[in-house]
Amino acid sequence: MKSNVNPADSVTKQQSPNLRLSRLKTRRKNWLVVHLWLGLSLGLLLSIYGVTGSILVFHEEIDEWLNSELLIVKPPEHSAAYRPLAAVFEAGRKVMPTQAKHTFATYPRNEQAAFKLRYAVTAADGVHEMWQVAVDPYTAQVTGKRLLERSDSVIPQTFIDFIFKLHYALLIKSHDVSTVVVGLSGALLMISVLTGLIVWWPLTGRWRQALTVKRKASAERLHYDLHKTAGFYTALVLLPVLFSGIYMVLPHNVVPVLELFSPVTYRYWFRSTPPVGSTQAIGMDEAVAIALQRYPAGRPHSIYGAPEPTKTYTVCQNGVDAPGSLLQRRCLVMDRYSGKILDLDDPTIGTAGEVFTQWQWPLHSGQAFGMTGRILVFLTGLACPLLFVTGLIRWQQKRRAKSYRRQD
Repeated sequence: MKSNVNPADSVTKQQSPNLRLSRLKTRRKNWLVVHLWLGLSLGLLLSIYGVTGSILVFHEEIDEWLNSELLIVKPPEHSAAYRPLAAVFEAGRKVMPTQAKHTFATYPRNEQAAFKLRYAVTAADGVHEMWQVAVDPYTAQVTGKRLLERSDSVIPQTFIDFIFKLHYALLIKSHDVSTVVVGLSGALLMISVLTGLIVWWPLTGRWRQALTVKRKASAERLHYDLHKTAGFYTALVLLPVLFSGIYMVLPHNVVPVLELFSPVTYRYWFRSTPPVGSTQAIGMDEAVAIALQRYPAGRPHSIYGAPEPTKTYTVCQNGVDAPGSLLQRRCLVMDRYSGKILDLDDPTIGTAGEVFTQWQWPLHSGQAFGMTGRILVFLTGLACPLLFVTGLIRWQQKRRAKSYRRQD
């Protein structure tokens, strides 16, 4: 019997998968060029962001270890009750100049930690200074104070503040310049991570080889395997951390994009309305009391003061457990004069866009998933210089190989 199968069609079917694979490899080679130059130009910044971010995951613990005489207190044996918040704030006010503005306060993170109060002061020479006063929560006695930074210097006075400024501003003095540099570099690094995933993807289906480091491999293969596996395993954490960093430094640019999909409010855009004929504001302790009325089970963590007439108070609380929400952090924005709540960061009542933005800080710091999340962010940050160094070595190895081939 004569076959009706055309031999040419059979050959075409056999060539089709090979042709598709060839096209995919060509496309991947193009993405590799993009990934290469983004990595070479921004790898050092990625390393800086990563290492400083890893330190900041545990910044409170590190700061207390470095300054234990200032930030560590001894709880009383019989009573562990805190003094009224008003007494704590008053203790801080007494050791600062009358013109000092209370800008921020942090609750003790455990029973051995002090209250940390931050003040903005304009010195006699016109230089703006930032000071921190530590107060024993059990006695309302000041344990000490320290200068954090001065406007005439790009280098903060303390280790943790130095790391913070290096992380979010690269020690660039101009705020307008630093936000653009950090935000733009963060966006390009996200593209670098995504192109790295495209280059990593095993076109031939060899998943085990793509996900592991080969044992007893050559130096060239070892660096290649370290780069691709570290890049893949950290991408899941690195992408949301990079995006949240962009959101925090460039909210005015990110929020309008998010609003294309869902309504979003940003708490720093709200303003207090001074009453006619009066500038009397409620105290920061009263602002905390209002927040506790709304969320009685919450534990206050940070209090943003209102140093300017139109600024608002913001009180953030942890430990607010509610059905249907993994986030236990709530932040309330209120008018500094009336105490009226202007905005709530509450994922149980917010829009999809608002819930998305409320996740950004917990994801960036790793606090969204407790100690597990913090460790993941810590390890991902430490992997950043590894990615840069192994990528740089691989680039040099390929350059040498091309040079040898030309000589042959």
